[in-house]
Amino acid sequence: MPEIEINTMTFGPYGVGRLDGKSVMVPHAAPGDRLEVALKSERRDYAIARIDRIIRPGSSRREPPCHFLPRCGGCDWQQIEYPAQVALKAELIAAEFRHLLGVELEPKGLVEAAPAEFAYRSRTRFKTSGAGVGFHEAGSNSIVEIDRCMVAVAPERIPVALATALGRRCTEIEVVSDRNGEVQVANLAKAPGNAEVSRARQVMHGDSAIRGIVMRGGNRREVVGDAKILFELEPACVIEIDADLFSQVNRAQNVKLVATVVAMAAVRADMPVLDLFCGAGNFSLPLARRGARVTGVDADALAIAGAQQNAARIGLKDAQFIAMKAAETARFFERAHYRPELVIIDPPRTGALELMEAVARLRPRAVIYVSCDTATLVRDLQSLAANGYEISGVRGFDFFPNTHHAEVAVHALLT
Repeated sequence: MPEIEINTMTFGPYGVGRLDGKSVMVPHAAPGDRLEVALKSERRDYAIARIDRIIRPGSSRREPPCHFLPRCGGCDWQQIEYPAQVALKAELIAAEFRHLLGVELEPKGLVEAAPAEFAYRSRTRFKTSGAGVGFHEAGSNSIVEIDRCMVAVAPERIPVALATALGRRCTEIEVVSDRNGEVQVANLAKAPGNAEVSRARQVMHGDSAIRGIVMRGGNRREVVGDAKILFELEPACVIEIDADLFSQVNRAQNVKLVATVVAMAAVRADMPVLDLFCGAGNFSLPLARRGARVTGVDADALAIAGAQQNAARIGLKDAQFIAMKAAETARFFERAHYRPELVIIDPPRTGALELMEAVARLRPRAVIYVSCDTATLVRDLQSLAANGYEISGVRGFDFFPNTHHAEVAVHALLT
């Protein structure tokens, strides 16, 4: 068996070493590991291998606390001590910015560690197969059944009862928690009918922790009980939205992210701000509270309705929200000669490359880009840089301990 030493990690489940001049990518590895590996597949530039034996563990390697690992694919960095995880994420972010943007970042202090590495997820999405509940096996569509999840806010709250009641038509259940309990959100292969509604109601009545159940499938949405959740965006600003709308999974870190975006924005009264992919107003509402004239845009009409309702409840008359695809909105505002001073972009993991040229043509004084995927973030920032924007600030947050993911906020100014 060949031997390699792991030199670094990827933004993914792999540690990277070298063998005969070729990169070898190994899941479940840790930096500094000396490993005996078995090659599984080879490409021209790299190979994929599995660990056959740990000859010498790296200084940051630990035994994963979760006994469902390494089969479960949910936590791909749990074999690494938490402080080392944070340092690695900072180094990887800095390397991406240096190599692709020519921007030098100091890794030390770049990424803010989470207050807790376990029991942090206020939203946990479980795969279901009949009565089985769990997560996909690493590199597979097979489900690893579990009876607890260490990173969930309530580790032992596994939605087995609802999965059993809904049967094989149910493909996924998300447990969404707030300080008053939880709402369970089930995705079905077909539209929910009266039978599913009746079964969901029985599950809810049999468990006092469940305030409501949402079922979605076949363009139909059924709500049993109370589907609203409450969470704090910043001190004295608590919003209420439907549990099946997007909200950040790490509530404590999101408060810090919001504060950072507010500081970067440096808004003043009547300052025009365009918030693309605004969701239920994660950034729009705090900025509007400071007097900005915010226009929030999102393709999800339910999220826009939630933002509008919260703005009205808080008394924010200068915040307006539009249900429209972000790319279409940017082009519309360009034709209307609307000129925001600030544009905020918080897209899904795939990024917003198709939007960047349109945003640049609006010529805002500043752009704040928030992303949970560093690769697509840097790709999109390259487009902004080509249109005269210069990065003036970068701040990372570990929203997802024990995984390779991180949240990054970037402030770019027009030069």
